[in-house]
Amino acid sequence: MTAPGPRTLDLPSRPSWRDRRLHPEHSRGLRLTLAATAAFLVLVPFTLLALLVVASWRPLRRLDLAVTDALVGYGLENPAWVRVLNVWTDVFGPMPLRVGALVLVIWLAGRGARQLAGWVATTMIVGGLLGPLLKLLVGRARPDFPEPLAQAVGLAFPSGHALNATLAAGVLLVVLLPRAGRRGGYAVWVAALLLAVVTGFSRVALGVHWTSDVVAGWLLGAAVVAATAAAFTVWRVVTPAAAPPGIARTAGD
Repeated sequence: MTAPGPRTLDLPSRPSWRDRRLHPEHSRGLRLTLAATAAFLVLVPFTLLALLVVASWRPLRRLDLAVTDALVGYGLENPAWVRVLNVWTDVFGPMPLRVGALVLVIWLAGRGARQLAGWVATTMIVGGLLGPLLKLLVGRARPDFPEPLAQAVGLAFPSGHALNATLAAGVLLVVLLPRAGRRGGYAVWVAALLLAVVTGFSRVALGVHWTSDVVAGWLLGAAVVAATAAAFTVWRVVTPAAAPPGIARTAGD
């Protein structure tokens, strides 16, 4: 009778990068892939729009002028409408939104959600830095009307109001949607859309931005939210009990 040979341990094989990225059980990699793809797809139309603005593409210039002329003309005939838009654009301007984001960061950190607080801060800071930098690179002048409805300084492309409102809308969705029920989720979506859309629209209606400036602000804001979400997904904690075989625990809060 022969002695049994040494037993070998059946260790789980480490899944390939592609399997970890696409397999539904590896949700961290799947979220990372989707967020990075979303950021890329949003940046493509933003880049194309920026190139058209730099090249002074005539059809885009005609469209911008036609829309802004029509909205400013309506505002000149309806002063109450202008007052409402001015209040909205002041309340939801970049600085008030940044102050609100800071309060949210402090609240999240106090509740132990340090990684989420870091994401909110990073998203607002990155977007806040990219906006002025791109304004300098593109160098587009703001609309100039004989009877302006509002005053604004600096360059036009992209709209800082539209950019920061989109960043804030993305923060609302990421932070509040998981904490809201079904009806609450609808309210969060409506609030986020109103914040981004109405703020951007108000800048064109007041004659301080072209339509393409606002669209660029929306696109850039969405790209920043998707990109920072992808970056912070990499740092997400996978607990030992929930970690799939072959996936090591990552560092985090």
